[in-house]
Amino acid sequence: MTPPPVERHTGLGRGLGALIPQTSSSGGAPVEIPISRIRGNPYQPRQRIEQQALQSLAASIAMHGVLQPVLVTEVLDGYQLVAGERRVRAAQMAGLDHVPAVVRQMAQRDQLAVAIVENVQRADLNAMEEAHAYRQLADEFGLTQDEISARVGRARSTVANTLRLLDLEPSVQQALSEGHITEGHARALAGASPTGQRQLVESVMVRDLSVRQTEELVRRLRERPATPSNTKTDPDSDMDRIEEDLRRALGTKVLLARSRKGGRIVIEYYSDEDLSRLFDRLTGGVS
Repeated sequence: MTPPPVERHTGLGRGLGALIPQTSSSGGAPVEIPISRIRGNPYQPRQRIEQQALQSLAASIAMHGVLQPVLVTEVLDGYQLVAGERRVRAAQMAGLDHVPAVVRQMAQRDQLAVAIVENVQRADLNAMEEAHAYRQLADEFGLTQDEISARVGRARSTVANTLRLLDLEPSVQQALSEGHITEGHARALAGASPTGQRQLVESVMVRDLSVRQTEELVRRLRERPATPSNTKTDPDSDMDRIEEDLRRALGTKVLLARSRKGGRIVIEYYSDEDLSRLFDRLTGGVS
């Protein structure tokens, strides 16, 4: 017999239904539970929630109610949230006392896996949050990368590459978490030493470099020969330092572009007031 075609998903390989233990229809219907009896999920991988998005969700819930039940597991003093933290918070903001919930009995590692899947499917996790969640599955529950891959529906190579982000220098991890650089930038910077990463990440942000330009910057740094203290400083290093000094002095993005005969200094401004401020700074207030 020819096996049925395999359904292909974009994003995660498996949805929440593949991870949540199913019960009979008589015991799996959503029920209304008091928000006051819901405890937060200690395995919530998301570390930050955008307040504006939460307010928009609260406005929608105030008008239409909570359309998708949250997922909880029963504990001695009520319920522990597994998936749906944003919905619970928004329901509270909207003034609701109860929310619809599906109650499941789940092992702790399954609770973390489901929380990861839900957040990744909704694009709510940044790369560093995802990496920390995978590390937690490995450290607290002893899962291998293959087992993590199976539980969250990611390719093993994706899990491995995400975990490698935890080896980045802390300033690069912070820039990635805050959205100042992309995961592609971070992977490019991983090719540099920790000291090199610290030196380069701010330059990448200030100069708004592409991933390709970042890769080239890392390549040049790695190929640069060690400079003895009694020899002339490398010109590229001087350019980076001058750019940084100008940026701090002017309080805006500055880019130096070399040419065969000199070069250009590009100073950015973002409003008429900003232009006026830069003019006064550069001219000493003399018009």
